[in-house]
Amino acid sequence: MKITREIKTAILVISSILLFIWGYSYLKGKDLFTNYKSVYVEFDNVEGLVKSAAVTLNGLIVGNISNITINQETGKLLVELQLKTDFPISKSSIAAIYEPGFIAGKQIAIYPNLNDKNIIADGDKLKGVIKAGITESLKEKLVPLQEKFEKLILSSDKLVNGFNNVLDEKGQQDLKISLSELRQTIEQFHKSSSSLNTILDDNKGQIKGAVANFNKVTSDFSKISDSLNKADLGKTVKELQKTLANVDKIIANLQAGKGSVGKLLTDEELYKNLEKTSKELELLLEDVRLNPTRYVNVSVFGKKNKPYVAPVNDTVTKVKN
Repeated sequence: MKITREIKTAILVISSILLFIWGYSYLKGKDLFTNYKSVYVEFDNVEGLVKSAAVTLNGLIVGNISNITINQETGKLLVELQLKTDFPISKSSIAAIYEPGFIAGKQIAIYPNLNDKNIIADGDKLKGVIKAGITESLKEKLVPLQEKFEKLILSSDKLVNGFNNVLDEKGQQDLKISLSELRQTIEQFHKSSSSLNTILDDNKGQIKGAVANFNKVTSDFSKISDSLNKADLGKTVKELQKTLANVDKIIANLQAGKGSVGKLLTDEELYKNLEKTSKELELLLEDVRLNPTRYVNVSVFGKKNKPYVAPVNDTVTKVKN
């Protein structure tokens, strides 16, 4: 069978029309040769979402947006999603508008509920939410920062104005004088440092000797400390405490009048007897000095002894009376 030119032309025209329709649908994000599942999501605001935007599931593109319509009565936007995936998406899953980056436009991400086994069917609706994008997050963070920056600029302006008010002609002159005095102080300090360096250089040997002597003293002290550590100081201290306790006991006994020494210290009658004996001994020695012949009798011719005459100041008799 011979194909005429008219038939070829018709076939070419029909093929071109079908190719145009397929290309137009593909550019709109819809493939005519692919079986899609249509799902709807309702939003109060699509936040810049456009047709043919991608629909993702855990970051994987599983479809696109085929249409966006507005309800004339409620003012809400109905977004039609064309999904091509065998993944079981439940009816309680959530469709969120999000911004994947600064350059890319808004997209819809589906967050499936794996615990729900009620799988969505063609024509069902999902719950829609709007997830804050990077731009919104930066805007929320930049607004407080902008307010703080404006307050900082205002404070800086007040500070500059106050500084200008303080630094009048007299203040500037005082500041110049203060800077000049500060420079002179620094120069004096530099001279003092130079003099100190000269003194240190001249007495470097003596300083080294003093440091060496100090090191030797430190070493000797360390040896003494080692010797003290090795000595049984604890035992010595215990013995000293024991001795002090015995001394305290002896002093307590003396104060209580125990023993001969204690009685001697506390017995008033014994003290009086000793005082009396001392006086009598004193009188006896005085009488021996005054009348030695009374106690040592050397008589060749039988001379009689003189009678005893008591002294004028007889303290013993006075004590007895």
